[in-house]
Amino acid sequence: MKFLVLLSSAAALLLPSTSFDQPQKGWEPLLDKNLSKWRTYESYRHQNGYKGQQPVDAEGKPLTPIGYDKNEANVFSVVMEQGQPVLRISGEIYGCVFTKQDFKNYDLKLKVRWGKKKWTPRLNEPLDSGILYNSQGECGVDYWRSWMLAQEFQVSEYRDGNAMGDFWCIANSSADIHATHNTTENTLKFTPAAPLLTMGKEGRNFCQASANYESPNGEWTELELLNVNGQSVHLVNGHVVLAAENSGYLANGQRNPLTHGKIQLQSEAAEVFYKDIMIKPLAAMPAAYSKYFK
Repeated sequence: MKFLVLLSSAAALLLPSTSFDQPQKGWEPLLDKNLSKWRTYESYRHQNGYKGQQPVDAEGKPLTPIGYDKNEANVFSVVMEQGQPVLRISGEIYGCVFTKQDFKNYDLKLKVRWGKKKWTPRLNEPLDSGILYNSQGECGVDYWRSWMLAQEFQVSEYRDGNAMGDFWCIANSSADIHATHNTTENTLKFTPAAPLLTMGKEGRNFCQASANYESPNGEWTELELLNVNGQSVHLVNGHVVLAAENSGYLANGQRNPLTHGKIQLQSEAAEVFYKDIMIKPLAAMPAAYSKYFK
């Protein structure tokens, strides 16, 4: 009997971990050492003074973007840490790595950690990246001429109220968020009990997360995005920091649904690392989050 108990204990030690570091049943890993499930896009080496116009050369002629699948300066690469693939985005050139697959109704998890390098034009700005979801169309349609039409789960170093989980409209996207103005009336903040405000019109294209739950610098922060039928929830280290609904985009004065698409990870003038990127389908928004969509 003692021998059987010892065998059972040894077998238990050999069972695969159910930690976040190893996919559980139903989860699909999206990251491997070859970036086989992703493509890349690079726009320009943006300089100080950029105002949304297409950059020009010394003679004033418009420059063309670097484009798809070029990976100039090795902006996107995979390094191995403790046998696991880790995506490094140097940030040197604006752009993105984006999934080849279109996704709808899912739970996305990943971990992020900051690097040490920063680039023009954000040398004096917080470290910055982002998860862009419901991404559709061509890259380069936004202000920075770098990304697809999408909604943004902001990945940002905490400073001046900006934090992990903030929301941005990318290009002409739109969504409704329960939000209140701060004391200066120039910034919105996610407030579950507040009225719904529409992002993407009347100059509203940004909403701050409710609070900052980022891990200390140098440590991994766990991010989670639930995205179902036009409703989305942003979580940082297990805390809900923002919820958005009625995801859409504006075209010719009309609002259209934006409920599926590719997933982009931004290169935005800061070195950043991502790992444990995994996704699983959802049939509906989990009941635990229904209170955010009254």
